[in-house]
Amino acid sequence: MTASGAAIVGLGMTEMSLQPGETALALATRAHRAALADAGLAPGDIDGLLVGTSQGVRPDRLGLAFAAQGGFGGLRLLEHIEIKGATTLAMVERAARAVRSGAARAVLCVFADAPLLKGRGAGSSYAHSGGNEGLRGLERASGVLGSVPTYALLAQRWLHTTGEDPKALCDVATVQRSWAAGNPQAVMREPLSADDYFASPLIAEPLRRLDCARPVNGAVAVVVAADPGIGGPRRVTVRGSGRDHPVRRRRAGAESWFGGGGRAVEDALAEAGATRADLDLAQLYDPFSVVTLVLLAEYGLCGAVPAGEFVRSGATGPGGALPLNTGGGQLSGFYLQGMTPLVEAVVQLRGDGGERQVPGAATALVGGIGGRLDHHAAMILERTQ
Repeated sequence: MTASGAAIVGLGMTEMSLQPGETALALATRAHRAALADAGLAPGDIDGLLVGTSQGVRPDRLGLAFAAQGGFGGLRLLEHIEIKGATTLAMVERAARAVRSGAARAVLCVFADAPLLKGRGAGSSYAHSGGNEGLRGLERASGVLGSVPTYALLAQRWLHTTGEDPKALCDVATVQRSWAAGNPQAVMREPLSADDYFASPLIAEPLRRLDCARPVNGAVAVVVAADPGIGGPRRVTVRGSGRDHPVRRRRAGAESWFGGGGRAVEDALAEAGATRADLDLAQLYDPFSVVTLVLLAEYGLCGAVPAGEFVRSGATGPGGALPLNTGGGQLSGFYLQGMTPLVEAVVQLRGDGGERQVPGAATALVGGIGGRLDHHAAMILERTQ
């Protein structure tokens, strides 16, 4: 593969906080300024702006008004994009196509979230997204509030269909914590043993507290450009992207929760002219431990080896065959939806991983999911040679 075309040329992020504080707007402002500085650009150099924010109930959700709030003007491209957890990669994909075609020269992609509010738990910010009518209303009436019980049902089904032991969930959590130890931005860096994991309380069986990501208040912005004069040697090239939207129907006799995401990865690899053997690392959306196991199999990343066995063998950990979620992922790193895996891929491909740096990392798969594995987005990124 050669280094050409659209690239991520700037990265800016705030600290990831577990405490109430700044609004999403304030966080987005700080992140986008840092991204512009990283790319060596001024606000007037940006002629494309894409914004995204969480779907949950927020008093200050980021929207198109951010163009004025951020001091931008004369934009050739301005859009708000929302595909749940696949939003980030959708933004970068849209930006890449725009700069390749000449529809824009430099596009800023911004995602901010501030679910932690004074006097309110983070879970309440997500529990009521999706409405109160139809199937969602029936779920709420039966006590299925938010994502944890939904993914607990998925985990129970996965354990049943694969014959795996719940320790497979523990293995994912402990491996992710081992990566987080080397990430200064991770919100959970202390060592995690199997005993510690099984001592954590069950939230919705079989998911324990340590199987679930912790939301943070934070923001990330990236600048995408095609002009080789922008960004210098720290450019990370967007080689390929793909999407898959299974559109599942949640009723008796409907298709399985599993499957449907592999096509996104296949399309991304095909556009990049790459194979899975070319991947030096993978960064996948992992809001719950079971999602890591499901995606390893769906995306064809563990071959014929069962996903639980693949993780247990050390393949996804430091020094493994496929380093996975090397910043601790969303379980131990920070949960900023699709920006979490994208940030870590850029950090690794720039060689900025410090203690957790994967030696020789040149090509990465980034995956994003939305809803209950309803939306899949995949992207192949490459270190600029």
